[in-house]
Amino acid sequence: MFVLNSVRTAVLAALSAHALAQEPTPTPPVPHAPEAAATPQAAAATPTPVIAAPVAAPRPFIDIVRGASHLPGFLSLYQKEEKVWIELRPDQFDRPLFMSLNIPNGIGERGIYGSQMGGSQVVVFHRVGNLVQMIAKNTDYSAKGGTPQSLAVQQAYSDSLLAIAPVVSSPHPQSKSILVEANALLFGDILGMTTRLEAAFRLTYVMDARNSSFLTIHSDEGLTGFQVNAHYFTPRIPAPPAVPPPIPAAVPHPPTTLPDPRSMFIGYYYSFMPLPAQAMPGRRADDRIGHFVSTSQDYSDDVTPTTAVHLVERWRLEKQDPAAALSEPEQPIVYWIDANVPEKYRESVRQGILAWNAAFERIGFKDAIVVKQQTAADRFDTMDARHASIRWFLGSDVGFAIGPSQVDPRSGEILDADIAMSDIFARGARRMVGEDSLDFSMPLLAQSLQQNRCDYMQESATEMGFAMDVLEARGMLDMDGPEAEAVAQAYVRSVIMHEVGHTLGLRHNFRASTVYSLQQLQDPEFTKKNSMTGSVMDYTPFNLSLKGEKQGEYVASTLGPYDYWAIEYAYKPIDPAQEKQELAKIASRSNEPQLAFGSDQDASGFNLDPDVNVYDLGSDPLAYFQRRLTISRELWDRVQNRTLKPGESYEVLRRSFDYGFQQFARTLPVVVKYVGGVTYLRDHAGTGRATFTPVPLPRQRAALQMLTDSLFKTDSFKFSPATISRLGVDHFTARGRPDVSVGGRVLALQSAALDQLMSDGVAVRLLDSQEKLEDRKQVLSLGELYSSVQDAVWSELKSGKDISGMRRNLQREHLKRVVAALLRVSAGTPADVRSLQRENALQLQRELQAAMAKPISREAKAHLSESVETLGQALKASMLRAGA
Repeated sequence: MFVLNSVRTAVLAALSAHALAQEPTPTPPVPHAPEAAATPQAAAATPTPVIAAPVAAPRPFIDIVRGASHLPGFLSLYQKEEKVWIELRPDQFDRPLFMSLNIPNGIGERGIYGSQMGGSQVVVFHRVGNLVQMIAKNTDYSAKGGTPQSLAVQQAYSDSLLAIAPVVSSPHPQSKSILVEANALLFGDILGMTTRLEAAFRLTYVMDARNSSFLTIHSDEGLTGFQVNAHYFTPRIPAPPAVPPPIPAAVPHPPTTLPDPRSMFIGYYYSFMPLPAQAMPGRRADDRIGHFVSTSQDYSDDVTPTTAVHLVERWRLEKQDPAAALSEPEQPIVYWIDANVPEKYRESVRQGILAWNAAFERIGFKDAIVVKQQTAADRFDTMDARHASIRWFLGSDVGFAIGPSQVDPRSGEILDADIAMSDIFARGARRMVGEDSLDFSMPLLAQSLQQNRCDYMQESATEMGFAMDVLEARGMLDMDGPEAEAVAQAYVRSVIMHEVGHTLGLRHNFRASTVYSLQQLQDPEFTKKNSMTGSVMDYTPFNLSLKGEKQGEYVASTLGPYDYWAIEYAYKPIDPAQEKQELAKIASRSNEPQLAFGSDQDASGFNLDPDVNVYDLGSDPLAYFQRRLTISRELWDRVQNRTLKPGESYEVLRRSFDYGFQQFARTLPVVVKYVGGVTYLRDHAGTGRATFTPVPLPRQRAALQMLTDSLFKTDSFKFSPATISRLGVDHFTARGRPDVSVGGRVLALQSAALDQLMSDGVAVRLLDSQEKLEDRKQVLSLGELYSSVQDAVWSELKSGKDISGMRRNLQREHLKRVVAALLRVSAGTPADVRSLQRENALQLQRELQAAMAKPISREAKAHLSESVETLGQALKASMLRAGA
């Protein structure tokens, strides 16, 4: 069996399938044996059709299944040794059914993890002669059946061929069923894992059907499932390049978790089940509230302004007693805690799930969510499409949780959800003081962030590690005691609440962290009642007070007001005749302060709304970020003043040192968002609020001052040589340079800030902001921005002080960007950028020449001389336009 990248003609597909069935699958190399002559490209290539070869007649149905075990069910199965056959009746062809493909087993590295939800499709089995095709139906485009528009849609948009297999039996004498070999149908790269492996390791792996097998098969009236142990291999690992290439990422990086990196097994669980007999009534989404949506294009009429239809993704939830104010549902939403979840965290997981029942009770559902624990007596796999689950997973570089779901595209009905929880959350909170610590500096994961997925990426682990180090330094937590255990349990519960929210249909809400003041967050009684943010769908950091202040709850323990509102919109039982009006009434509350909403798109992109951020807290994000920088410096003071016990590893100092820089790296780019920042609201008409409002001038100036004070002042970063010389590493896990380059780390922070501040995007936003305010003087001018940055970076020119090596590096980086603005202008660069930078360059040139006469070190004088020459040449040179 093989997978086609595009739909081929039926004849060519049939011939190719037959030819492939006759040829053996390439054999992977035996570890440590001479390498096979085959190449991945040759192994993966489609065989040449053998047109002249006669096609053998299918064998009688009874002969094939004689002696095989029979599993009746939705798809009737037969199994004999390693062979599995699917029985397909005539009425099962071309009938839409739901197929999901999940990943119970991975390799624990670079995004290839176990316990992960894969994809889902509406598929049909279609017969073309002696070939059965498994076709994914294109559900994104539709029109009312039987209309000319429906015919036009069919002609305009294509389905996709996922897999093919030959018919191996003649029809059954009575039922007229035929058999296809499941091995041929499912032992292909349907999920496209070869591409993911190539992206992760820069190596070409191929699917090896010969050494793939079924671990389990299951079939009943509601679901047919196949667990496949799929083998992938590459014949050889290329030798490292003799000379390091200019782009290191392009060099192959073989997996490190395998006994032999040429061979790996990845587990798949295929589920086939009927679509709901009656599609659930869809509920139209509203862009003022953050729900995942199933979007399709409906061409049934040409009157509506758009063909797009956005339906809220939600579980089917109906009252047993529709007339009762509070009723149990006919079918609750059931989450299974997988058997692989550590016993010590199961209660926290259960509480995190059940916390959402409070929101459902408010709209009339009692026990809408039920939690069950998988035991040894439960023979099903929670990776099938019928059991929503919470599963633990491990990996050498993991540090996230994820909460995806799979839906019926006709209605947005959620059919399955599997939350995957990395053990880093619990393990990181319980790490031992002074002993082997976790490596939180993980490489970029290969997981893709899709709209219906949530990734608590490595920042979560970093955030937790930073908080633990601070609390340890303050003596507030005994890492061996019950306090650390309570923090670990609370954090697991909080993460599960967030991920369950995703599986109920809720998107991120990154504005929710702004609804309460920092003072309110220091009151644990307040946050236990109202939560720490407007929604648990935000990414919230540990709630750390400054040293000496009252300490509140560290993590959220309950739902926020936005969570109740979003659940009400998606799940409230409403009379169909009144639904449009009632939903509009619910959504109209969007301007209430506690229901503030901002999505992933609002947190990044061109608008850069400074109030929509990950890992911030409080109604004044700038004040929060300033506190975080203060706490980081507190942690650095601890590093410089801490006396280690005899025999204690210096790696504990390195860890705290790194956490401080990681906080700077996370915080300062968000502070830059205030410069030229624009608040973006999703209000509809009637609230009296503007959609786009530039950040007030005092706030922009405060942010700019915070940046210059934190990054560009001569004393922004000072560490004693005695401290830097003792920042050791864990020699069992260390890679690359073992010592610390403070200058390199500082320069990386400074360069990133300069890139943002002097970017075309910030310049455009500042200039465009003048169009949104009546008084243009209330906008930070581009000239003020450039002058403020230049004065801070080159402050020694006026003070007459010597210029240290760290400062010279910063000044060179600033000079590079000024010169670039003078010499090369892209199509998107505003004209004011070059004119202002030219004026500043002339001023800088005069100041450099004056400073050279002052008594400074030889290195500083050489630096100034070179800078003068560079500026002089740039000012005289002709401007180059990008693309010219």
